Order: sequence, then C-alpha cells, then structure tokens
Amino acid sequence: MSSFTMKLPDVGEGVAEAEIVEWLVAVGDEVTPDSPIAEVLTDKATVEISAPVTGTVAVLHGEPGDVLAVGADLVEIETQGDVEAVPEAEADAEADADAEGETEADAPTGASEPAAPAVTESDASGDTSPVVAETSSPAPEPTADSDRPKPTAAPAVRARAKELGIDLAEVDGTGPDGRIVHADLDRLRGGSRLARSTRGSESSGAATVSGAGTPHAVRGVRRRIAERLTSAWTEIPHITYVDAVDVTEVERLRRELNVAADADAQRLTLLPFLATAIIVAVRDHSGVNAHYDHAAETLTTFDAVHVGVATQTDDGLRVPVVRHAESHDLRSLADEIARVTEAARTGNATRDELTGSTITITSLGALGGIVTTPILNPPEVAIVGVNKIETRPVWEDGTWVPRQMMNLSSSFDHRMVDGWDAAVFVQRLKQLLQSPALLFVDE
Repeated sequence: MSSFTMKLPDVGEGVAEAEIVEWLVAVGDEVTPDSPIAEVLTDKATVEISAPVTGTVAVLHGEPGDVLAVGADLVEIETQGDVEAVPEAEADAEADADAEGETEADAPTGASEPAAPAVTESDASGDTSPVVAETSSPAPEPTADSDRPKPTAAPAVRARAKELGIDLAEVDGTGPDGRIVHADLDRLRGGSRLARSTRGSESSGAATVSGAGTPHAVRGVRRRIAERLTSAWTEIPHITYVDAVDVTEVERLRRELNVAADADAQRLTLLPFLATAIIVAVRDHSGVNAHYDHAAETLTTFDAVHVGVATQTDDGLRVPVVRHAESHDLRSLADEIARVTEAARTGNATRDELTGSTITITSLGALGGIVTTPILNPPEVAIVGVNKIETRPVWEDGTWVPRQMMNLSSSFDHRMVDGWDAAVFVQRLKQLLQSPALLFVDE
C-alpha cells in the first residue's frame, strides 16, 4: 500500500488558483482514473477534476469555499503498490515555471483567449513559483528579512505593486493563505491614517450591530463577481456616454420579421440587431473592439468580433460569448445568442463559451430603467448597455409625434478611449439602429 498525493492541476492558461466548489467524493470512496473527484471554480469557469489513479480516498485537502494555488495538495489516495507520479510532477514543474515566468516578466495575457478577463484583473492570487536554494555559493548570514517568507501574489498584483512602488515584502496579505491581493495595495495606497480610520469604523460598526444580522460566507461565482467588479471599478477610469436612440423603425422591422418567420424560428429580440450594429460600427472603430493590458502597456485590437452577452443566472452574472459574431446573419446570430445565454443559465456553458469576448452587451430588458452605468468586463475597453424602450413625444417636422425611444448607456476605458471616440462610436450605433437598412448594406 502506498499513498499518492494529487495536486491541483493547471486547469487553464494563466490560472494560478481555484476555489473548491464541491467535493464529489468522500474519504473512503474508491476511485479509478477519470473518476470525478471535485468541482473547482477558476476566474474563467467551473472545472471538474478527475482522479489520475486507482485507489481509496484518504485525505481531502480543503473545504468548499477554500481557494488553493495551482500545485497545492488536493487529494491523497491510497493505492496498491507503487504509483508512477513522474508525469504529474513534471506537469507541476511546468505549471510552476509558467507561473514564475509570468511573475518575473509581468507577461500579458494571451490575445488568442481574450476573456481571460478574469486573470487580467487577477482574481488569481496564488504564486506557485518554487524557491530554489543556491548550492554553488555559501549560504548568506541569516537576517531579519531572510526570515520572512516569500510574499505570494498573482502576476497582475505584482505588476501593480511595482508600478505603485510598493515592496511586497512589506505587505501583510489578507487573501487565502496570506496571499497579497489588490485590496492590500489599495489599503497601503490610501495611507496609514485612512487604513486606521477604516479599521476603527469597522470595529465600532461591528460592535454597534453585533447580533443584529446573519453573516453569509461569500463564495463561488458571487465571490468572483465581487473580486472582478472591485478590481474593474478601482483600477479602470470609466467614462460612460448616454444617448437616446429612436428605435421605432428597428422595432417595426423586428415585429415584421417575427410575424413572417416559421413557427419554430427563434424569436428576434433587439439584441441581435444591436450586435449587428456593433459588428458594423467596429469596422471603422477598431479601438473599442480591443483588450488593454495595463501591465504590458499593450492595446490589442481584433478583426474578429466576439460579443459577450451579460446574462443573469441563479449563480449570478455570467458573460457567455458569441464567437465570430461577424460570421453570422441576423437569424443565426439570434440563435447563437439564445443558445449561449441558455447554456449559461442552466450551468451547461463550457469554459470556451464563457471566455474570449472582445466587447460586451449588457441589458436588463424591460427592467432596464432610463440610464445605467455599466462596469467594464476587463480586459475589454467597451461595454454597451441597453435601457428599456418607452414611447416618448418627439418634436418632428413642427409637431410632436410618438416615437419608441431607448437610451444606450455605454462605458469605456478612458485610458484607451477618449470621450470624442466614445461619442463617435455610439453615434454610429445610433445611426445604424435608427436606419436599420444600413445594417444590411455592405460598405
């Protein structure tokens, strides 16, 4: 009898850590290769982890909600005889090397997999880089600094700390296992007096409301959403541009197409028309169909338009992606939007269907209100927000006429998109939606 320790594998490009969502086995269970043992959540998607060997589960490392770094112990399995663990060790070494390379070079996320939004703003907060002891020279005399453990932080956190001139060795990490997260840098950047004031107010507040509420651990997708939105809002200077669009004609066209369609055809909503308008508009405004990597100071523009569609699910907000939206006609675009959003709502969306967007649409439908302030989906630099349609009086040719009006509330990364460029892009969308025939004219 021998013991095999399975480590958390590298579950995706750029992923440095994952949260345990659910154990699919218990101590004492028999497993075989490919038996599912756990579901873990990365900043990109939920992934099912399978056992690599046959044996009996002896130890589970962590509870649901715990965040483990790639390469950390995940499960111990009692096996019969010796188990060849070289491939896994090699894989761990490669993962460590990749993580170390990203940390030292502050490398940008790959443009071929855009939505690694999640990692760009670095929900991944683990550093699995090995500390290698130098044997070719005498060990240095111990010092106070050498007794401190190596600070752990995600590549994006390290890059930001370097930019701010913060020595990570002097930062007390508040993330899992003492990892340094963006909030720790924010606390230092705000100044020690502000930090003390904040801690004091938290303490007095806790005393005031003690016993008055029920605490709920924030885990899973909701925790990821909280981390991503905090990072996006605090790190990206947003500019939101709002304009009213007369959608009377596009709504008339939409209704007529729905009436003329086959009974089993996907019902057209406004979204495929808006997505088509975006596809046409970015031909002349490629700077908004792009990703910005602040650490690498690189703006990557894309010819392909991978449209993210913000979708409310039982687990929280997800952004499934319609890849190569430019290759679809109006009907197939509507079909694909319906397919990926339904997959997100039912929890059946794949990792590829939840990553890779280059520009996002967000809509609350009939609840859309008059104006919203959409938060960007990093590393994207633009998000188009749809508000509700309502009939309003519009002055036209010397008289008031009823028109169906809708506000577009669109936000942009002001570091890369100037106010003028944002306005020009939205005005192009407005023109296309107000004269929908232009959507189908090749220029």
